[in-house]
Parts: sequence; C-alpha cells; structure tokens
Amino acid sequence: MIEVLRKIWRFAGEEQGNIRKSMVLGFFYAIFHMFQIAAIYVVVLALVDGSSSAAPTWQALVLLLVSILGRAIMNRFSQLQQTHAGYFMTANKRLQRLSMGDTLKRIPMGYFNDQSLGELTGIATTVLDEVESAGAMVLVTILGRLINSAVMLLCTLFWDWRIGLLALAGMALYLLLLSRMEKQSAKIAPKRQRDEARLVEAVLEQLQGMSVIKSFNLTGKGDKRVRQALEDSRENNLAVEKLFTPYIWAQEMTLHLFSVVILAAAVWLYLSGSLPLANALMAVILSFLIFSQIQSAGSGVSALRLVGSSIDHANQVDEIPEMDQDGAALHPDAHEIVFDHVNFSYGSRPILKDVSLTIPDRTTTAIVGPSGSGKTTLCNLIARFWDVEGGRITIGGRDVREYTLESLMNQVSMVFQRVYLFHDTIENNIKFGRPDATHEQVVEAARNACCHDFISALSDGYDTVIGEGGATLSGGEKQRISIARCLLKDAPIVIFDEATANVDPENEDQLQKAMEALTREKTVLMIAHRLKTVRNADQILVLDQGRIVQQGTHEELIAQEGIYRDFVSERTAAGHWSL
Repeated sequence: MIEVLRKIWRFAGEEQGNIRKSMVLGFFYAIFHMFQIAAIYVVVLALVDGSSSAAPTWQALVLLLVSILGRAIMNRFSQLQQTHAGYFMTANKRLQRLSMGDTLKRIPMGYFNDQSLGELTGIATTVLDEVESAGAMVLVTILGRLINSAVMLLCTLFWDWRIGLLALAGMALYLLLLSRMEKQSAKIAPKRQRDEARLVEAVLEQLQGMSVIKSFNLTGKGDKRVRQALEDSRENNLAVEKLFTPYIWAQEMTLHLFSVVILAAAVWLYLSGSLPLANALMAVILSFLIFSQIQSAGSGVSALRLVGSSIDHANQVDEIPEMDQDGAALHPDAHEIVFDHVNFSYGSRPILKDVSLTIPDRTTTAIVGPSGSGKTTLCNLIARFWDVEGGRITIGGRDVREYTLESLMNQVSMVFQRVYLFHDTIENNIKFGRPDATHEQVVEAARNACCHDFISALSDGYDTVIGEGGATLSGGEKQRISIARCLLKDAPIVIFDEATANVDPENEDQLQKAMEALTREKTVLMIAHRLKTVRNADQILVLDQGRIVQQGTHEELIAQEGIYRDFVSERTAAGHWSL
C-alpha cells in the first residue's frame, strides 16, 4: 500500500503542493473533530454527575459549533485542493511538456502502425479518468482517516489504556486483512486495465467501420469483437468483486466483533470498579468512532491498487522509444534535398533500397510509380516521420536528424492524400500551421486553393464548425482546405501527396495554375498520377519496388522505353475514353 501511495505522489508532479496542503488541512480537520469528542465528554460527565446546571449544555454547544464550523471550513478547502490536484495532474500527463501529448509528437509514425489506437485512446481517457477522479482523493482520504484514527486512539488510551489496546488490536487485524486484500488485487488490477483499453479499442473500431458493417448488412453480426470485449470486461469486474467480497466480509466482522468485545470489557471494568462510568462510556464511544474512521480508510484502499495500476498503464507511454531529440534549431538558406544511399523497411518488409537522389533548391520534382513502390514513404522520410535504417537524408546540407522536430517541420508543408480536419471552424483549420495568420491571409489562401466560394456559401462562412475529421465536407472540399492550410504555412519545402486527386474537374485547371504560381520559388515534391501534374515538373522520379528506375524530364523519359512511357500512354488512353 505504501508503494502505491508513493506512486501516486510521484505521478502528481507539480500538484504535490496541493496534495500536501490538503493533507495539512486534513490534520486540522481531525483536530476540530476532537472538539466534537470533547462536547460529548462534557455531556456524559454532566449526566454521570447528575448536574442540573446549564453550563455543561452551553459548553457542549460551543464546542460542537466550533467543531462543525472548523470541519466545514477545513473540508471545503481540502476538497478544493484535492480536486485541483486530481484534474491537473492528469491534464499535465495528457498535454504538458514531457507528458503524453508531447511524447506522441516525438515518436516515429511506425509506432502507430504497430500499436493499437484503442490502447492509446484508452490510456488518455478511461485509464487517466480513474486517476483523475480517484488518485488525489484516495491518497488524501486514506492518510486523513488514518490521522483521525491515530488521534482518537491516543484519546482512548488516555481514558483507559486497556480499552485502547483492544481498539488497537482491532485496528491491526483490520489493516492486516486490508493488506492481504490489496496484495490480491495487485494480481488482477493490471488485467482489468488491459480489458478496459481493449473495450475502448473494440468500440472505436466498430464505430469507424460502421459504413462497412451497414453496407454488408452485418448489423448485429459484425460486432463479435465488441461483444467479446464487453464480456471480458464484465468477467473481470465480477472477478474483482468476488475477490474483494470475502475480505470485505472479514473486515466488517472484525470491526463488529471488537466493538462487542470493547463494550463487554468497558462494562466489566466499570462493574469491577476499576473504571469510572464516564471514562467507560467515552472509551466505548471513541472505539466506535475509531473503527468508523479506519473503515472509511479501508474503503479507499480498495480503490488504491486500481489507481496504481492505472498510473502504471499511463506511464507506459513514457517508455515509447522517441526519436533523437538532440538536434539544433536550424534555418538553412537553401533547401536542396539529398538522399544518400537510403534504406528503409516496415518491420521485415523492405520499402526503399539504396535510394540516392538530389532535389535541387526551388525546383519541382514529380514522383510516379506503381502502388506500393515507396512514393509516400520517400516523402514521409523527408519530414522524419520515420528514421532511415541506412544512409542519410539532408536538407540544406544538414542531416534531418540534426534538426529539432520543430525547426524541421518549419521547413516542410505537407498535403496528405488522406486529409484530416479537426472539429473546429474552417478558419482555424486553415490556420493550423500558422496560428498568427490574419483573416485576410486565410481568405487569400482559400482563394488560391479554390475553396473560398464554397466556404462563403456556408451558413457561417469561415466560422462554420466542421465535424471531426471533416465529416460534414466532401472529399474535394476537404482536400482544398488542406491545400489552403499548406499554402498559408508558406514553408520553403512543399510536399503534395496526390493533392489534386479529389478536386472537381472544373476546378482542376484553376487549382493547378494556383499551385504552380505559389510554389515557383519553393522546393516542391509531388506524388501524382495525373499527366497534367507531372509533365511540367523540373524532374520526374520513377519508383518501382523501392528503387529509382528512371529519372529525368518529361521529354527525356517519354523518349525511353519503360514505366514512364507506359504511364503516359495509359493516361492518354484514359483521357480519350467515353461512355
């Protein structure tokens, strides 16, 4: 139990101060609680002595008022400190520097291919939610109740050491059973956390694949994984309850048994003349109060291991291997890109094999090739989504691994083939790469990307909030907004991954001209399958099975036998096809 409390304390980080304040307030809460005991003693003493004076009544009333007011104030401020610590220690883990949000930005993209999105989502939501709602509260509650119990035990020993020793024995046996239960829960808590994360993963997968389920009429049939995850979660939660039930029963019986023993001992000591009636009554009252406090601490311990397991689960993110972060904030004057004998694989599957090429500064390079040839991977390596396994990639004569992540991404803008837009206004989505841009600059970028007209036609214009992932827009609209976002960033290197794939034919020529004009003074890479996109490039790279098999201008490559000529022939034939 002590180790788990230490774990929560370490996890709290910057919030340790608030937890410390809450515990200090809890100590004063215990002191004010003793005023209530004093009030009871005044009343008991008056009754035993047969006093008819009103003084004991007023004394007890004052003591009770001080106790109630003091506890209310201490409890209010203690709860505020607990709540602040609980929310902010998990917020820091999710968002702040050196925490989960920042860590995920520094790991290779390959991690997301190998690891479950549901696992990460589960950690960021349900796992950290348990720490958020119970972490600080459990720590402060347990320590506070133990302090209360210790203070009351001292008072009981003061009134009669024999009754105090009986109360101490009951507390010791209760804590022993509690410790055994906590050790048993340590075996099952990690599995419970894994099942919770798998449940989140299964639900996410089900929701993301709902269109496939509906289209193949699998409603109620294609949810086997979700049902199994729910069943596993149910069984695990039942197992936790079945594990705890005997221990909880034994703990309850221990407290009740010792309560009866203390009552019998107090009566026997009084009848034998070795204990005054007032002290006997107070000893009995205090023993019951001690047990109520220790029982409250025990109920917190039952959740302690689950919180500790949640913290262990959340800390797994810190163990994710990060890319080297020892780079410098570089700002090269030229942006020539060089691949020097680059090799790269996804796991055991080779993707790029001994690739060497030069993309001169302020030129446009088109990349073509069959599906799976490594085109997108080549571009992603420039942005260091992964690190190369062999060779090196340089920008402006410096290895991309010498840049800090921030300075490297300042050099590169990317328009992805699969566009993702955030649940925010259209203007904020366009400003994503340049938050300080003005509205006029956003509109100019939108005009150049051929999306100003459809944005203006929306009910709230640029203030229209789009659904998560851009669900409320068509594919072409999303891609044009993504292009506007890229243009607004105005990075010296621009990478287009089939940027015109979803653009309406009536807008394609206009968009092509805007892209050519706006990227004329930049180093541009285009992954493209459309002849219009390719033919005007300064150089064309043809990839096949991870190697560059052809390289040159459109005129040079069209004169050669090979993949590029076949590519042009197929596109030309497709352009003349009609229904």
